[in-house]
Amino acid sequence: MAGDELFGELPEAKPPTAVASSGIPRMLEPERQQIELQAVDIESLIGENHPARVIWAYVEGLDLSELEGRIKARSDRPGHPAISPRLLLALWLVATSDGVGSARALERLCDSHDVYRWLCGGVSVNYHTLADFRVGHADLLDRLLAEHMAALAKAGLVDLDALAQDGVRIRASAGAASFRREATLDRHLSAAEAVVDQLKREVETRSDASNQRIKAAKERAARERSERVRAAQAALEAIKRQRQEREEKRGNGKKPKEPRASTTDTQARVMKMADGGFRPGYNVQVASVAAQQIVVAVEVCNTGSDRGLMRPMLERLRARNGRLPKSYLADGGFGSARDLEWAHTEGVEVYCPPTQSKHGTDPYLPRRGDGAGVLAWRARMASDAGKAAYKPRSICECIHARWRNWNLRQLTVRGIEKARAVVLCYALTNNILQGYNLANA
Repeated sequence: MAGDELFGELPEAKPPTAVASSGIPRMLEPERQQIELQAVDIESLIGENHPARVIWAYVEGLDLSELEGRIKARSDRPGHPAISPRLLLALWLVATSDGVGSARALERLCDSHDVYRWLCGGVSVNYHTLADFRVGHADLLDRLLAEHMAALAKAGLVDLDALAQDGVRIRASAGAASFRREATLDRHLSAAEAVVDQLKREVETRSDASNQRIKAAKERAARERSERVRAAQAALEAIKRQRQEREEKRGNGKKPKEPRASTTDTQARVMKMADGGFRPGYNVQVASVAAQQIVVAVEVCNTGSDRGLMRPMLERLRARNGRLPKSYLADGGFGSARDLEWAHTEGVEVYCPPTQSKHGTDPYLPRRGDGAGVLAWRARMASDAGKAAYKPRSICECIHARWRNWNLRQLTVRGIEKARAVVLCYALTNNILQGYNLANA
């Protein structure tokens, strides 16, 4: 049977006819002026296995009596209750794992994001308190890092006999144009002091209160500017002394370049970054348990080279752990003969690849002037066993990669001490989450 004769008896369908209407169509439109009361179960805002719960469980078990003892509001005296240091620490640790490095951004998240609303539990925070807490407790963060490290070692999750050291350059909160030579700094200082004197006279002579406040603010800004220029001049003198000492040791007769210092961040230095470019930054030294990706110690300096930074880190590890590691893995830039000799006398086996010679000679062959420590190091790195023992060092790069994913690309604070506090916060956050993963592995 043909397809067109299957339903031949049915009547032919007619198209629908349009019905004319003059009424207004009914639609659902947003009404944002109305007031709603919402019932929110704060405890159910995040899942049971959320990293924020892991961090809060860690913070809850800390002894923060040192910070709590500074709170002036007491039960027997008047005063507005202070925000719990435990909450401030947890907020920054969670914000670090989310790549949030701004106190103002964190304040906004506490009002809008479910994770931070769960952490706050109805407590209102402001950006100024958050910013002050972040950079004001570097020693506390260092102590917490050491205590957490000791707990992981006691639980058998990490082995402190084999450690690794590597450096990562982090962009400073200063522009390249803020670096000035001595003559330019002198001109800037003279101009700033002239502005300060002029504004002081205007503030003293004017009686109008509002204008006086504006003038006082301008005078304060000019005074801070002159103080930064003076600090840059002091940093310039320190750079001159360091370069003079290096030139005396080298004795190559080359005239050194005229040094420059930043008027924005006087402790920042222009150094070579990972991409080969030169920008203002800090050199962050990280000692870690490479295989477990756990940070043991952190140091921040403004030296562009890693050479000579192995021994200070080892001495810091001995002061913290009470002993030195048996084996120490470091990058090629740390291979200072003086550090290798010292480590050999202390019983530490250093695994560090030698730098290639410009003349094409074998870097593993003994050279004139090599001590017992350097000779043992060359023989160790030339052997297959030494090369195999050095391979796990690359795992520590995962810590730096994790920090990059957490937006640790440029610091938002100025000065070595504040930069150290920020990096310690990253290190502690890394250890909390990585230690939780190791415990559940």
